[in-house]
Amino acid sequence: MKLAKVKTADGTVRVAVVEEAQVQLLDLSGSNNISTLADVLNSEKPQELVTTLLANAETCALESVEFLAPVDHQETWAAGVTYKRSQVARMEESETGASHYDLVYTADRPELFFKATPNRIVNPGEAVRVRHDSQWSVPEPEFTLVLNPKMEIVGYTIGNDMSARDIEGENPLYLPQAKVYRQCCSIGPVVQLASETLDLAATKIDLVIERQGKTITSDSTNLGQLYRKLPDLAGWLGREDEFPNGAFLLTGTGIVPDDDFSLEDGDVITISITGIGSLKNPVVKGTGPVTH
Repeated sequence: MKLAKVKTADGTVRVAVVEEAQVQLLDLSGSNNISTLADVLNSEKPQELVTTLLANAETCALESVEFLAPVDHQETWAAGVTYKRSQVARMEESETGASHYDLVYTADRPELFFKATPNRIVNPGEAVRVRHDSQWSVPEPEFTLVLNPKMEIVGYTIGNDMSARDIEGENPLYLPQAKVYRQCCSIGPVVQLASETLDLAATKIDLVIERQGKTITSDSTNLGQLYRKLPDLAGWLGREDEFPNGAFLLTGTGIVPDDDFSLEDGDVITISITGIGSLKNPVVKGTGPVTH
């Protein structure tokens, strides 16, 4: 079952069940404690709750709604160096920190870092940003866990962890600046409820980047290449922290464009994951610092 946060033609934000060519808008008005998608995801049994709510759902065409990022008040975090390809890339880009990336790949404790507050997340179809002070930036297509406050995996979605490789490569201590800035992440367009056992090897992640209407780079991987176990990543995130609203956890990337590639203003990024769908975003390149 796929859930989404959508905006209808009259500007109302609704929670919806997404099917092939239509969406079913859930009526949450009769509940005192369920008013958002996060409330549904954080409920005791999300799929059973949604099945009950479908009895009074309103059906409309898929193209009649705008998909929003399925984020309400949750923080978004990310894991790094979880694929062999990512380990190699991080060692290549950073002369000063190569040994750190080598060690963290096989260490018991994973690399986890804060990625975004809700205001830094852009909706599907909206522009992700390349920092104005970065000359080597790439998207990082990532299978993303949807976690409830107990750090249980309740769903899956697609994440784009924008990354300034030159800034991180200059010094690993610059990681927050390479990763966390305005429009630094996109998530969506739907949440696939985690109601069935996930076939890792059959879950394919594809990346396509277009420039002026032509594909300039593409690549793919699958979750079978992920070195870490998904529940372990969730467990480490919640080990000494609290997430009263739940969280989104990007699980790392196994797709790294060639070292001579960098995103440019106007590029279009499409990330597709088996069983979830596709997340598409144009790119905007910053021209200077934010003025206040």
